Formats: sequence, structure tokens, C-alpha cells
Amino acid sequence: MARGDPSPLADLGVLAAAAPLRLCWPSARSPVDWLEFDHAADWARFVERLRPPPGLPEAVERKFLRAQGLYRLGWIDRDLIKAGELAALIALELAVRDRYGRLTGRKKPAFADLLTYMVDGDGLTDAALPVVARCGGSVVGQVTGDISPRLSDIRNGMAHGDPFEGPPIGGLLEVVRDLIAYAYRDYLAERASAALPGSAPDRSLPT
Repeated sequence: MARGDPSPLADLGVLAAAAPLRLCWPSARSPVDWLEFDHAADWARFVERLRPPPGLPEAVERKFLRAQGLYRLGWIDRDLIKAGELAALIALELAVRDRYGRLTGRKKPAFADLLTYMVDGDGLTDAALPVVARCGGSVVGQVTGDISPRLSDIRNGMAHGDPFEGPPIGGLLEVVRDLIAYAYRDYLAERASAALPGSAPDRSLPT
């Protein structure tokens, strides 16, 4: 699928869900709100607006787009949203391992260590995240573990337990998108300033 394609559901818009898709998601009204989608196209457009910033390393972008695709298909089977959550957290882990893995002072830092470094070493605050600026609330607490459940614990529970247990986690895809964008903010700025007209920048992860 080409980047920017609105959805793999483009040809499935005639399918009606058994009931409207209703899920908890942060909004401008509240960090804990309920959104309802009556049509596949509306849901597809909502998920497409959560696309990652252009220019990420291809491996990270590919994993995040996989998560997006699973969210879109959640219109047909709600369990696929849960699969999309795990895919999103895997994309986040790859991103923070790439950006901070050599900086934590640990030989093999765990996902939780990398998230902690994002705050303690790279200065992440709630004010830096668009989802918090738009909706209020706090994300940093779930990055550091000050608020439960921690993002790394959510990933561990899904990866080593039942990934389909419980309802979808409100706003997870949007939170992950913003965290990845923050981790790569300097990388993206450097690539943009160094890019030559007509050239294709190297988007591979360092080895």
C-alpha cells in the first residue's frame, strides 16, 4: 500500500459493522472520552490521521504502519485493534532502542530502561507531546512508571500473556506516534536540513 492510501478498507465501506465502533479515546473535550464511528470510511479516516511523521527510518515506519493497518481492520474484528496495540508498542521499542540504546549506560537495556532515558536523558515532558497539548492529561507517568500501567508493562503483558484480553487502550496509537516523533525529532530535523534537492536520504537503521 502506498503511503497516504486512506485505508485497506476503501473497498469495504459497504460493510456495516454489527454495531457502531465505540471506544475510549482522548479528545479536545477530555483526555478520557468516548468516540463513536458509524461507518468504515469514518474510522479509516480517523486512523489515517494518526500516520507517523515522514522521514522515519524505514524499519520503524514499517512497523508503525502495520499497527495502523491492524487498527483499520478493527472495523471488521475488534480484536485486531488489540493486535494493533502490540504492533504499535513493538514499533516504539524499536524506535527507542535505536535512539537511546547506546546512551543508557547499560549493556542490554530493557524497554523500561529506554523509556526512562527518554525522560531523564532526553528531556521528554508532557508539554512536548501533541496528544497532551490537544487533550490534557499526562503520558510521561506511563513512560516512567509513575502512573500504572507503564507502557513497557503493557507490552510485556501482551507479548507474554493474552494480547486480546481487555478492551482497547484509549489513545495508545496516538501516544505511540507522538513518542516516536519526539524520539526522532533531531534526526528528522537533521535529515531535512541535509537533504539535497532530488536526493533520497538514507533511512536505514544504524548497524
